[in-house]
Amino acid sequence: MTSSSTCFARRALIGPFQKYLKKPASNYRFLSTSGSYEWSKIPMGPPDPIVGLNEAFAKDSFPNKVNVGVGAYRDDNGRPSVLPVVRQAEKMIAEKGLDHEYLGIAGDPLFVKLALKFVYGENSTPLTENAVAGVQTLSGTGGLRVFGELLAKFGYKHIYVPNPTWGNHIPIFTLSGLEVRKYRYYDTKTSSLDFDGLIADLKSAPDGSVVLLHACAHNPTGMDPTMEQWGHVSKLMTDKKLLPFFDCAYQGFASGNAPSDAAAIRMFVEDGHHLAVVQSFSKNFGLYGDRVGALSVVTGNEKEAQSVLSQLKIVIRPSYSNPPRYGSQIVSVILSDPKMTTDFIDQCAAMASRIGTMRHQLRENLETTAPDRSWSHITRQIGMFAYSGLTKEDCEALRDKHHIYCTLDGRISMAGVTKGNVQYIADAIGDVLK
Repeated sequence: MTSSSTCFARRALIGPFQKYLKKPASNYRFLSTSGSYEWSKIPMGPPDPIVGLNEAFAKDSFPNKVNVGVGAYRDDNGRPSVLPVVRQAEKMIAEKGLDHEYLGIAGDPLFVKLALKFVYGENSTPLTENAVAGVQTLSGTGGLRVFGELLAKFGYKHIYVPNPTWGNHIPIFTLSGLEVRKYRYYDTKTSSLDFDGLIADLKSAPDGSVVLLHACAHNPTGMDPTMEQWGHVSKLMTDKKLLPFFDCAYQGFASGNAPSDAAAIRMFVEDGHHLAVVQSFSKNFGLYGDRVGALSVVTGNEKEAQSVLSQLKIVIRPSYSNPPRYGSQIVSVILSDPKMTTDFIDQCAAMASRIGTMRHQLRENLETTAPDRSWSHITRQIGMFAYSGLTKEDCEALRDKHHIYCTLDGRISMAGVTKGNVQYIADAIGDVLK
């Protein structure tokens, strides 16, 4: 096309709208300082605690500022980290020249198959009998919402969650149409699992209630039941016909051993529970921005599984139609290849090991800078977070005086603790506790 014909085409396109383009901006209705009729009555919502924390951190110009609020892994230099095996999978995907077509409502069938084997085990009886309904979801968050809506649709009125729990659990289930009830989980006086309180509250729950359980690396406390304690919980839930719903966000990342991190889930399945599991691949694979997750329901037989699957699809379709492809392809490439799977497990274990080392170092330093209280819970906890025991006022003082950013419940992301800042953090905590 010649330059003159291009200009003519532009004039033809713009011509009908010329009067609007020449109109002074001050005359546009949407620029009214008095606000709009449609939207002026909508109030400003409160900021998200984590997002607000990150925004405040970004604006802080202090050179030694520390962010231990974000729930994402950082290397020992405080930088985001991509697993080498993920880079390898990305390269393989790029070389295949895959297209960008829609996935089905339930997601990538290969990914779902591999995700379920990853959490239940290769030889899980319900899997071999095709009695598990599974779908790909928008990470763990999306899976929680889908299952919450499914529960509400079929007559469940409430769900029990541990106190404390991940902050997003409560609004997810509330907006799904469920009443959120809490069971005791953590004793702040002893900085340990309140197992007696947990058992007492589950005993008092109405028979048939749904109970959310953290599969491993409880968020925010990092305090998990022992396998013996899990056994007691399983028996109690069987006796009361409680429905276990496991949130599995840290498999492989918690202990560095993926099967071990799924041990509670596998025990419950072997005990005969027809449970549900939501999986996130954000932390263990480092795919935070790709929203890779799975939701599965263990049923009594293949016919039940197909019925449940059909209803999961009905919930998903008007919500987001289908999940994204790229992240699930990465996971599928890795878990389809035995060598790459081994590499993933080793690299995931290395992340867990670094966090474990920082736990011991932080505890050791705190025992010097703040010797008036016990810090043994720091190393008894597991996973990404340490539930420090700091008060809201302590956390605010850390932020305002020392430029250390953590959530106001005292949760410290151990992924943000490095060899370079662990002493600074311990010194600051010691200072605010004086």
